Amino acid sequence: MDHFDVVIVGAGVVGLAIAAKFSQQFKKVLLIEKNAHFGEETSSRNSEVIHAGIYYPQASLKAKLCVQGKLALYDYCEKMHIPYQRLGKLLVGHNADEEVFLNKTIAIAEHNGVDDLEWRSQRELQTIEPELSASAALFSPSTGIIDVHRYMQSLLGQFEHQGGLYVAHTELLSADFDEKGFRVKLLSVNESIELTTKLLINSGGLHSTKVAENIKAMPGALIPKLHYCRGHYFSYSGASPFSHLIYPIPEANGLGIHASLDIGGQLKFGPDTQYLETLDYDVPEQLRDKFYLAVKKYFPRVQKEKLQPAYSGIRPKLQGEHDGFCDFNIQLPSQHGLPGLVNLFGIDSPGLTSSLSIADYIVEQVLDG
Repeated sequence: MDHFDVVIVGAGVVGLAIAAKFSQQFKKVLLIEKNAHFGEETSSRNSEVIHAGIYYPQASLKAKLCVQGKLALYDYCEKMHIPYQRLGKLLVGHNADEEVFLNKTIAIAEHNGVDDLEWRSQRELQTIEPELSASAALFSPSTGIIDVHRYMQSLLGQFEHQGGLYVAHTELLSADFDEKGFRVKLLSVNESIELTTKLLINSGGLHSTKVAENIKAMPGALIPKLHYCRGHYFSYSGASPFSHLIYPIPEANGLGIHASLDIGGQLKFGPDTQYLETLDYDVPEQLRDKFYLAVKKYFPRVQKEKLQPAYSGIRPKLQGEHDGFCDFNIQLPSQHGLPGLVNLFGIDSPGLTSSLSIADYIVEQVLDG
């Protein structure tokens, strides 16, 4: 029976970052992915935005790890030649109440260590984004975009170069805990495999609670309920009227239907929020009217016929449809009593931006523990 120092379940962007980090510290690290390819789910179905860390409550993991992760991610992109652009973001307001929100946002951002926000008046906005309708905006120069697939490829390459083993089409069936670690049973390409590991990292994303339920000694009361929140995206044909990312005032459980660009310059709008009971990546064409009305508030000359259904992503949220803020839930051994086990639940936005700092945080906690 093979023995590994670390087994990581889930090869999304966070799992890949964790695997790359652990493979710097340990010789035998295994990364498994139930799908055919890495990053097929939440990691490849998002806005590809590097967030600044503006909105999250002070002292939350999302605030801390987003700000740290943003800096680490830009450095990584430079070092590893990952395509990215610091386009900057305009958070726009349309009336006095929304301008009050913008002013409050400056203070929240500063508490989180984001001290580069700049006020833009309506006149200034007309100069830099003539197609934009807003009474004022905050400019975030440290917000950007990234080629997520290239980033994930790079993390996997780093992991394998450092001796790590990556296996797709493989899922965790069960894990038994004893004083030596975990005895893990896997199903890999229809073949049952057993191995042992000292450290087990559950980075299963949308399936993280199912993975935790298959860890036999894991207290059920500590496994939270995950909510599937689908966000739809519509692409916009033709040249983009914007050179920055455009964000409306955040909505409950999301950042609103914003305008973002990919590395190739394609403009897209989204996501909205729709809670689901099952995983379903449909993009109903009848949502065009909803998107048109939302976008028209800040882009009055939007043409409905240029809005085309593009893709959707599903976020593993801890908060229900009418709940307030929920932080990342990174369960360490001290919280559930199982040495060597780390569970990651509710890693939604800003999970991509925070991926490297999440990896650093977990490795530090495990090694110090």
